[in-house]
Amino acid sequence: MSAPRGDHLVGILGGMGPAATAAFYAKLVERTPATRDQDHLRVAIWADPTVPDRVGAVLGTGGADPYPAMLAGARHLRALGTTLAVMPCHTAHAFLPDLVRDSGLRFLDMVAETVGQLERTGTSFGGGGGGGGGGGGVGLLGTRATLATGLYQRRLHDARFAVVLPEEPAQVQVDLAIKKVKQGDPVAAGLHLGKAIDAMTERNPSPIVLACTELPLAARYLPEGGTATLLDPTEVLADRVVQECWD
Repeated sequence: MSAPRGDHLVGILGGMGPAATAAFYAKLVERTPATRDQDHLRVAIWADPTVPDRVGAVLGTGGADPYPAMLAGARHLRALGTTLAVMPCHTAHAFLPDLVRDSGLRFLDMVAETVGQLERTGTSFGGGGGGGGGGGGVGLLGTRATLATGLYQRRLHDARFAVVLPEEPAQVQVDLAIKKVKQGDPVAAGLHLGKAIDAMTERNPSPIVLACTELPLAARYLPEGGTATLLDPTEVLADRVVQECWD
């Protein structure tokens, strides 16, 4: 890569949640090989925290439909001239095909990019295509809705990765970790995430995919001494944006 392409405007459809959106933009800045302000990418962020709960909508447990607000945000980004869009929320990817169809925007799919990264570098995690992952396969930690949709599981199985999902006690800890990040308490979130990871590591997955964009924020505060290999899809997505937008 030699220089950013000035014809790109990256659109971030965010606010789901706000801290995860801010963290993704920070990663995009950090991972851009810039030596001056002008080397960074042009970015438009539409962060609407009033988008109704995606988890409840996907699981059918009630609440307003989040899709109209998501589509409105995507259309705002298109009106601004967005050439490449991303959505740093895993559960919201259940709506991605409809968003692409109805908004006309080109989105990078965070789930697909993450699985692609595992296919390219799976051997460094102890496995890869043709049986991939560590001794127990690739671990997934995310919202109940993300896991219920099978967004990751289908792609991982197609790529011949075994998949390890959290058992109920570990999922409860994941739920609490996500909740604590959204409440502005990442330290407590780290403690809950650590308990979930400890429970998962007994089944020997490698890596463990942090398949909720709040979880990397919790991971900053994990108790010391953990040995699990973690994969942050928002880092994968940020790298892909930079690759797309630089010559």
